Amino acid sequence: MGGISLLIESICLMAEITFPYKSDFFTDSDKSIQLVFRILGTFIILFIFIAPISIVEANIFEVTIQELGSKSRSTIKIAVKKLGDHGDPAALPALLALKNKRLAITENERLVILNESESKGRDFFTGDILNVESLVITKPMINNSVRRVLSTAIAKLKLTSDDPVLRLEAAKDLLRRSSSSIIPLVEISLIKEKNDNIKEVLLLVLAKEYLQGDDKKKRIESINTIKNFGSKEFFSVLEELLIKNDEGEFLEKDSEIRRNAAEAIKSVKKRQVFIDQVANLFYGLSLGSILLLAALGLAITFGLMGVINMAHGEMIMIGAYATFVVQNIFIKYLPSLFDWYLIVAIPVSFLASAIVGIVLERSVIRHLYGRPLETLLATWGISLVLIQSVRLIFGAQNVAVENPFYLSGGIEVFSGVIFPYSRIAIIIFVIFIVILIWMLLQKTPLGLQVRAVTQNREMAACMGISTHKVDMWTFGLGSGVAGLGGLALSQIGNVGPELGRMYIVDSFMVVVLGGVGKIAGTVAGAFSIGIVNKILEPFSGAVLGKIIVLVLIIALIQKRPQGLFAPKGRNTED
Repeated sequence: MGGISLLIESICLMAEITFPYKSDFFTDSDKSIQLVFRILGTFIILFIFIAPISIVEANIFEVTIQELGSKSRSTIKIAVKKLGDHGDPAALPALLALKNKRLAITENERLVILNESESKGRDFFTGDILNVESLVITKPMINNSVRRVLSTAIAKLKLTSDDPVLRLEAAKDLLRRSSSSIIPLVEISLIKEKNDNIKEVLLLVLAKEYLQGDDKKKRIESINTIKNFGSKEFFSVLEELLIKNDEGEFLEKDSEIRRNAAEAIKSVKKRQVFIDQVANLFYGLSLGSILLLAALGLAITFGLMGVINMAHGEMIMIGAYATFVVQNIFIKYLPSLFDWYLIVAIPVSFLASAIVGIVLERSVIRHLYGRPLETLLATWGISLVLIQSVRLIFGAQNVAVENPFYLSGGIEVFSGVIFPYSRIAIIIFVIFIVILIWMLLQKTPLGLQVRAVTQNREMAACMGISTHKVDMWTFGLGSGVAGLGGLALSQIGNVGPELGRMYIVDSFMVVVLGGVGKIAGTVAGAFSIGIVNKILEPFSGAVLGKIIVLVLIIALIQKRPQGLFAPKGRNTED
């Protein structure tokens, strides 16, 4: 482009010679007409010279794009470099398709970008939609060397985009794969950039490169940049400046740079501790919300009814598989509405688990009230039957439940700390369910009857309350809430026959810790276990962390046998 600018200046000079300001053809009174002729002449000469150059540049661009479909990796690598240096964003779709293995070339050398299912494709140059199944296509083969060049070229093109999300993504890619060759591009982008977040990343890219140079001023500025904006990924870069040789001498001779590097390491570590604590708090809340959703149904069946339901985990599993079934129905019959399958799955998962729970209560558990050991053994046997039934219907392998578009991705709060939308949604969903259950138990006739039966079953029966119906609906409610827990768990992991067993022990711990029969206690117990677990994990590991949590719960139960929230009522002392 610099050559074209020089050419334009030369052409303007030629226009001066061809159409001089003082011409014999015009008098002094016709200078305005003369000026018009000069401008027209300039445009004519510009068109004559630049039009062929533009055509040549377009042809070069097309040839370079076409080389992306070459069988030679070296040819592809050179073409990728050229496209990155050329800076034309039009090449971005082809480069992204090459990176994602969705670029192909037909027998007649048409470059095609395939869709995700690879059933159809779009001609890169004409935009025509092609039926790939009727064509013979080959995909260019690339290796890690080409991928590295490809990532840099894509980042360069994204850096010129109008979309700040793409520019930020490009800046982060350059930070991961920085090299001295990108310094001019980053410096120019930094001058134009208005977004503060993108500026910070670009400054870190330059800091990483300047730190390797010989300019002391730039090196100190780079260290200060890392001190202000850097994360733990820069520890190794700064620690290299403090390395000693075998004689105990610093490899970095400049004491000022070493002092600044040591201060920057302290500052980054201090900031990283804060970031880690915020991350642990969020992941603790996330784990607590999952435990709460798994334990909330148990708090109703075990806490309010006194039933030790070892099949509670399988209610969670049934809710997860109900979500899987709804997803498959949408994929087969309503593909255009797929992203809304989760909304339909909410009532379906609740009803599926609730119905199984009601059948279980009417057929088995109602005969075992007041006999905890028999109830435990019976429900454990039922859990085995449910697990085996699911294996026969859906298979022993785990099944995947896709996230809808609004739960995909996450928010990057700090560098390297991402809060997934799915976990944020689960926290909000749990809060909504807890409020709903509380209102149901406190503000409705059913809730009044449940509380009456819980406090004094005989007196409630004397007052005309059908205790058997209350037991049935309460058990169904608890099982249905467990099904909602399965729905939530399906969004953060695979669904399998053993899904419920992973949470049954933790669910009992939550209920016992919070206080039997207390919804507020269940909430406090779930979040306490979740947050403490995540805080301990970095220091003790996941297994030892769970053991420590269990020991702490046992110690607390020794002091407060009725849990954090002791039940109140006439029979509290019984």
